[in-house]
Amino acid sequence: MINRCPVLNTPTDWKETHEAHIFTSDVPGLKKEDVKVELVDDGRVLQLSGERPHDDDKDGEKWHRVERCRGKFLRRFRLPENVKTDGGEAIKASVEDGVLKVVVPKAEAKKVERRVIEI
Repeated sequence: MINRCPVLNTPTDWKETHEAHIFTSDVPGLKKEDVKVELVDDGRVLQLSGERPHDDDKDGEKWHRVERCRGKFLRRFRLPENVKTDGGEAIKASVEDGVLKVVVPKAEAKKVERRVIEI
């Protein structure tokens, strides 16, 4: 069951635009308090994690079917050199309608100076 469980697999799309890298993950049923977005490994890896808690069992209750996924998830993405992390200050994240969106802006491209080498 774990391989078919979307919250544990957490399907994630990664798109690069001119301005940013955008990560979009399915986190059905989770609120922003249930999800954590972190920079790890010296700010070079974006880590997305969270947990859908198990329902509390009460005395006298019996489950007939359990199909909804529960448990923890963790996804890690090595960021390219062209991102602006600023210790996480520049990164924006939001959860809306079961979708986590993380926007990592790109660093300004270094201008290559043209220089004539005297022979």
